[in-house]
Amino acid sequence: MQVAVEKLSPVLLEFAIEVEAARVAGEIDKAYKQLAKTAKIRGFRPGKAPRHVLAHMYGPRVVRDVAQRLVDESYQEALAQQDVQAVSQPAIEVGELKENAPLAYKARVEIIPTVENLVYEGFEVKRESTAVTPELLNEELESLRRANSTLEPPAAARPAETGDTATFDFELSVDGVVIPDAGAKDFDAELGANVVLAELEQALLGKSVGETASAQITFPAGHPNPQLAGKNAVFQIVLKDIKVRVLPTLDDDFAKDLGDYATLDALKEAVTADVKKRLEESAENALAEVLVQELVKANPLVVPPALVRQQSQLTEQEVTSQARARGQQAGINADMRARIAADSEVKVRAGLLMAEIAKREGLKIGDKELEEGIQELALQTGKNPAKVRAEYRDAKRREMLIGMILENKVLDIVESKAKITDAAAV
Repeated sequence: MQVAVEKLSPVLLEFAIEVEAARVAGEIDKAYKQLAKTAKIRGFRPGKAPRHVLAHMYGPRVVRDVAQRLVDESYQEALAQQDVQAVSQPAIEVGELKENAPLAYKARVEIIPTVENLVYEGFEVKRESTAVTPELLNEELESLRRANSTLEPPAAARPAETGDTATFDFELSVDGVVIPDAGAKDFDAELGANVVLAELEQALLGKSVGETASAQITFPAGHPNPQLAGKNAVFQIVLKDIKVRVLPTLDDDFAKDLGDYATLDALKEAVTADVKKRLEESAENALAEVLVQELVKANPLVVPPALVRQQSQLTEQEVTSQARARGQQAGINADMRARIAADSEVKVRAGLLMAEIAKREGLKIGDKELEEGIQELALQTGKNPAKVRAEYRDAKRREMLIGMILENKVLDIVESKAKITDAAAV
C-alpha cells in the first residue's frame, strides 16, 4: 500500500492512498468464493456456480462491497502508519475498482493540530479577595435572620406596602379571553423582591385585603407561550391576605436556637469560617477561569471544526435539558447558537492546549488519582464513595473523570508557573 499525505491546513490532511493490485484481486476472489457458498442460482448446486455466472448476477454488489472494505481497512492502516489522530469522519473520493488494477482514492480528514511554541508560564493574574469583611458577615447574618423569620399579620389592618408578603389570586386574559392555565390561586409574593412582574407589584401596592386590581402588560415577541407572544394582556387580581416578615433578634438566644453555639460571637466565628471557605473556593474557580483565558490568548491555535461542532451540540443539549428541568420552553435561537459556537471554540482550544501540557509534563492518571477523584466527588455530592465508584465504572464516565482530574492537574501546573497577585480586601 502506498500513502502520500498533503497538509491542506493545520487541521486538515488529505491522504492519497493506493492499494496494490494483488490485494485487490485477492479480496475480489475471496468475495466471490464466499458468495458462491450462499448464492442460490437456478441450475447449479450450492457452491458450484461458475465465477462468470456469479459476476454476471452479483458483480456490481461485489465490487461495491470489496471497495468499501478495502477503503475502510487501508484508511485505518494509513492513519496508524502516519501516526495521525483523526477527529472527524473522512471525506472519501474513490476511483473505479478493477480486478487486476490498484485501487486509488483520496481521503480528507480533520486532525489534532501540532502545537509548536506552547506558552503556559508567567501569566500575570490577580486572585480575588478572600477577606471576610464586616459587610459580608452582616449580609450572612441577615440571611440567617431572614431564613428563621416568621410571617405575621400587620398590627392593624392597612394597605399593602413594599416588603409585605401578599397572597392573591389572578387570571390573565388577551382580547377579553381568559388564557387557561395562565392564572393562579393563593399565589404568594414578597412585594419589592422582584418575584413577580413589576406591573403586578405596582397594582397590588396600596390595595387592602379583599380589593381587586388590574394590570396591563405587553409580552415580548419571543415569549415561550405562543398565546402570549407579542400580545397585550390584562391581569385581574384579587388581594386575599397581607403578611409582614418578623426577623428574630440577633443575640445569644438566636445563636443557641441555630445549633451548638453558646453565644452570638461563637455563631459569628462559625459564619465567618463558612464565608471564608466559600470565598476561597470562588477565588480559586475564578483564578482557574482567568488562567484558561490567558492560556488561550497566548496560544492562538487553529482548532478542528468537527470538535467545535461536537462541543456545540453537547452544550445545546445541556441548555435544552436545563430549560426543560425548569419547565421552560427548550428553544435555542440563532443568537444563542452563535454564542454557544464561539464559547465551544474557546473550550476546544483550551482542551487541546491542556492536553499538550499534560503530554509535555508527563502527567498520568492511575488508580490512586482515580480513587482520589472519586473521594472528592463523593464529598462534593454528599454521596457514598462506593456509589460514586460504581457510577464511574462505565467506560465513558470513567474517561470523563480522568479528563477532569487531568485538567485539574494541568491547571495546578499553570497556576504554579503564574505570577499571582492577591487582591486587597475591599
